[in-house]
Amino acid sequence: MTELHLAPLGSRLPLPPVTRETYRNGMASLAAAVNLIATDGPAGRAGFTATAVTSVTDDPPTLLVCLNRASSATPAVLENKVVSVNALAPGHEAVSSLFGGKTPMEDRFAAARWTPGQTGAPLLEDALVSFDCEVTETVEVGTHFILMCRVVDVKAGDREAALVYFRRAYQAVST
Repeated sequence: MTELHLAPLGSRLPLPPVTRETYRNGMASLAAAVNLIATDGPAGRAGFTATAVTSVTDDPPTLLVCLNRASSATPAVLENKVVSVNALAPGHEAVSSLFGGKTPMEDRFAAARWTPGQTGAPLLEDALVSFDCEVTETVEVGTHFILMCRVVDVKAGDREAALVYFRRAYQAVST
């Protein structure tokens, strides 16, 4: 039998920090759903592409969305306090790229069809699924805001495949 030797608590040497490049390269191997996050309200209509979206809990239904503080959509999202999370399907690559770049907001929204959700946030009409949400909490971490989003409505589409981002490229996933 192998004997296990544990170091005394607090005796470990400090670990070297992971570089930004190493972290980003590691994250490129983590496949993630591609989502358009959209808002509308007193601060205007805005949106961005996000892969950093996850379920937090189903009671109450809550999603977590990460928003880069430098994003052009940040002021509108923070002031409007409503968002839609629209999961994309194959065929949405072009609109995803528009929402992920420096394209003016009007041009981003003109590239797809939208309908207002219960919160007033725009829902992508042909999304795989759309979650209509109220932003209930915002936390700053590094370069991003973490948004806790209470889901007030869900609109499921009839698409058969999902769009994911893996190894810095779009991929289709289906059953």
